[in-house]
Amino acid sequence: MTGRRVFVYVQHLLGIGHQIRAAAIIRALQWHGLDVTCVSGGETGEIADLGNARRVQLPPVRAADASFARLIDADGRDIDDGWRDRRRRALLQAFADERPDFILVETFPFGRWQFRFELLPLLEAARDAKVRAAVSVRDILVPKHDANRLNAVVGTIRRYFEAVLVHGDPTLVPFDATFAAADRIRDRIRYTGYVAPPRPERTLSERDRSAVVVAAGGGAVGGRLLRTALEARSLSRLGEAPWRLVTGPNLPAAEREALSPPPGVTIDTLRTDYRELLAGADVSVSQAGYNTVMDILVTGVRAVLVPFSERKETEQGLRAQLLADHGRVRTLAEDALTAAGLAAEIDAAAAMPAPAPTTVNLDGAGGTARTIVELMDAPRG
Repeated sequence: MTGRRVFVYVQHLLGIGHQIRAAAIIRALQWHGLDVTCVSGGETGEIADLGNARRVQLPPVRAADASFARLIDADGRDIDDGWRDRRRRALLQAFADERPDFILVETFPFGRWQFRFELLPLLEAARDAKVRAAVSVRDILVPKHDANRLNAVVGTIRRYFEAVLVHGDPTLVPFDATFAAADRIRDRIRYTGYVAPPRPERTLSERDRSAVVVAAGGGAVGGRLLRTALEARSLSRLGEAPWRLVTGPNLPAAEREALSPPPGVTIDTLRTDYRELLAGADVSVSQAGYNTVMDILVTGVRAVLVPFSERKETEQGLRAQLLADHGRVRTLAEDALTAAGLAAEIDAAAAMPAPAPTTVNLDGAGGTARTIVELMDAPRG
């Protein structure tokens, strides 16, 4: 290893968005001349390009379902204190082995509270070693109203982190819109811009083009949207055109097998040319996760968003509404999702004027890397 070292901790539990966003940041850090170690605590499937970063795989864990109430190990068993002890020791050993100059922790303490058993010891070890740390967090949080939890989050930030790197743009959504104690950490907040992929450099041939592209993100909670889209096709004015469904790798096998595409509909698990598909489509249909919305903004495709809202989730709904308020997308609430309603929204989106180029800052990966370099160069204190 040469140069300064950054230790990136990322833990995905259900979808793949955290992993993709972290990978973009990791590549940007390397472009800025930093050595990077990615410590991953999610399932071991490699779906994101980490460049030349070293990967340390902790004992993997995932959420049993969309409630995030139960965490299970690679064998489907509930995690216990013995498992937690093994994870903690593995994480601390990785920190000792890598001897980083900087730590980037994804989400915690704004989320991933179940992992404080290993993250607080890691942060204490970094503090003792005088290694600076920042937290990497998306634009919109699940609002917390419990005063004790807010105090704990603020206390953790002020004790351990030099910066809160918000992957967003305050002209679209300020951090205090969903974090009530933002004023108490105002001196730590740095907006990086949204972590978005580059614009597609090529377009697909007419033969490969799909008029409507329906995507379920990682797929873990996208089955209903995919089934409804198949039913909606015959009701849409675009029903004679080619459609493509992209299920994501985490769609349960039984749900994947139950999808019965009629002629003119193609079903893929993943597409490496996904953004090229969007750039050539008339309409995109998807949920409203962070990375999904970034793909829509960089490609300029007309879009229908059906935000995930199970278990009182509000993040996607707020993001979708903000874009709808700017006239950028059509939205359909998940609890109102029907074939007829989705077909009507697809037709309405297809009739929208071509979206103007976005003015939102989409250089979040580069912005994050530049900010970390600045933090590493700044005098202490």
